[in-house]
Amino acid sequence: MSQHDEGHTVAGWTGTAIATVGSGLLGLAVCTVSVPALVAGLAVCAVSVLVTWYLHLAGRGKPPGPRPRSQWPLGVRDTAARDGHPGCVSCRLAGRGRHPSSALQPAPATGDAEQPATAEAGS
Repeated sequence: MSQHDEGHTVAGWTGTAIATVGSGLLGLAVCTVSVPALVAGLAVCAVSVLVTWYLHLAGRGKPPGPRPRSQWPLGVRDTAARDGHPGCVSCRLAGRGRHPSSALQPAPATGDAEQPATAEAGS
């Protein structure tokens, strides 16, 4: 039987614990028909999303996809989080991992020194 990384991280466990409390408050609100408990449950669930996102960006989450076996333990910090993970929605929302498109980068030199590059203005 092969083992695989299930993504157990500090960000995942903390977010799940907070969301569980929020879901419990929402269930209590439904059973007691309490608007304040409903609002509190929704607020706690929103906080769970923000806390999980913050911890992911702080390197306590994991990038999408499998990780090397050395990064499986719960306390291992993700050192690539600062630059952003490719294909990660959380990193894109935070403005990380965006690389300039190839259209904005200068073209490579071709060795033709006789024809200087010209920029067209107003087109």
